[in-house]
Amino acid sequence: MWRFSVGGMIELEGLTKRYGEKVAVNNLTFAVRPGIVTGFLGPNGAGKSTTMRMVLGLDHPTAGDVRIDGKHYDQLKDPLTYIGALLEAKAWHGGRSAYNHLLCLAQSNGIPRRRVREVLETVGLTSVARKKTKGFSMGMGQRLGIAGALLGDPRILMFDEPVNGLDPEGIHWIRNLMKSLAAQGRTVFVSSHLMSEMALTADHLVVIGQGRLLADTSMADFIARNSKSYVRIRTPQRELLLDVLHTAGITAVEAGNGTLEVDGGKAEQIGELAARHGVVLHELSPQQASLEEAFMQLTAESVEYHAHSAAPQAQPAEQQPWGEGWRRS
Repeated sequence: MWRFSVGGMIELEGLTKRYGEKVAVNNLTFAVRPGIVTGFLGPNGAGKSTTMRMVLGLDHPTAGDVRIDGKHYDQLKDPLTYIGALLEAKAWHGGRSAYNHLLCLAQSNGIPRRRVREVLETVGLTSVARKKTKGFSMGMGQRLGIAGALLGDPRILMFDEPVNGLDPEGIHWIRNLMKSLAAQGRTVFVSSHLMSEMALTADHLVVIGQGRLLADTSMADFIARNSKSYVRIRTPQRELLLDVLHTAGITAVEAGNGTLEVDGGKAEQIGELAARHGVVLHELSPQQASLEEAFMQLTAESVEYHAHSAAPQAQPAEQQPWGEGWRRS
């Protein structure tokens, strides 16, 4: 590595952004700390991209403050050595090669030329380094954007939808890269709509809705607080087990397919009761909602754009636009 130093923090205090009557970001206060991957979640229109743009000084707050290592972005000397960001994957000149794009960034930030080759190798673009970027696929563009974020060997990394356009191998690579960066003591702040991937990557979550802070907590606590946990049971001695549970004050409900469900984390107690009374169990499994289910539960009232799955009702024949005697092709 070039000259990385451990540390780095993003701090928001009362951060607010208005566009006319529209409040895009509303009094956000939280900190993104080093050593962990912090996921930044929210429905479309929640204000995530606007918040990230204000961190980088691309948009100016209407009120409040945001600092990087205690300074505003425009106060940082050689900012790429403090914070590297991927906000728009194709923010480059299509007529330049990948190598020359990164070289321009390096020279304007006092970064040694050798660092360009290092990051191209890190993101797997060495073989296309001299090719013009206008021919790059979306996945290659994502890798080049990530190379630009890594160029200054920064203590803080910020990624907006980093897995867009990546194939399964690329998704696995960026997941491990982010975890590795955090393990080195860096600050990693990542926004994504891909919940399954965020569940595998993030240690901590910041969730916003309609510009407001909804949660700032660990992944485990977020899921536990915003979802139902239960125990799923299958047994060939259903009636006997129901009687045993009822006597112990435990309520089980039918869940279909011959299974029973008991709310809460009582798996050990149920297993001991079943063993004591000679009840055969084919399944006894604690269940917890996924990150996606917990997220949907928390943000249900903060979604700006709602889609409706119900099919439209057929119009009476006299109201159908094609009329009697006509048939749609």
